[in-house]
Amino acid sequence: MSDLHREFENSRFYNTERMDRRSADVLTGIAAGIISDGIVKVEEARFLQQWMESQLAHLEDPVINLLYQRISLMLQDGALDSEESAELLDILRSFTGLKVSAPAKALANGLPLNDPEPEIAWNERIFVFTGVMAFGPRKECERLVRERGGAIGSGVSKKIDYLVVGSVGNEQWRHSSYGTKIIRAVELREAGTPIAIVGEEQWQRVLFS
Repeated sequence: MSDLHREFENSRFYNTERMDRRSADVLTGIAAGIISDGIVKVEEARFLQQWMESQLAHLEDPVINLLYQRISLMLQDGALDSEESAELLDILRSFTGLKVSAPAKALANGLPLNDPEPEIAWNERIFVFTGVMAFGPRKECERLVRERGGAIGSGVSKKIDYLVVGSVGNEQWRHSSYGTKIIRAVELREAGTPIAIVGEEQWQRVLFS
């Protein structure tokens, strides 16, 4: 609803800022309901996309815009595969601020990225992505790695060379669904496996250098 002629500007019953805030609160509630069973179905993703299109006055908020753009990209083909569903689950958990059970082994609050930053090579190197990438959907990130001669691993193991950690919402990584991947990578690194844990920021810098 828009106050095109500003007739309701001073009305105590009409306040755009208050309505937008209320819509954001409703959106958070919807998202929380969708992720409550630990899976995002294609029907739920479509409903969320349609609700955002019809109910939100604007998408200027960067977090809401990110959420909307990712859902729209994922649903371009009319489907939602298991990888996209898992990625959307991570995004919605980050958006709502809800936490899942923390892994049994807790590390320091900061992300355990390799320090100093390791060199990132592409050819015949195996990458795994975890968390939400600010750059774009995980499939797009994986495509760029393959174009440069790299490969994508199915999970964290001794076979992979890099674990790339997305930059969205990672301040709560220990409580997120991708925390177990990071902890597994740390365990392998400490045991002598030459696996590098790198942040999205470094990955992007090397990608476009």
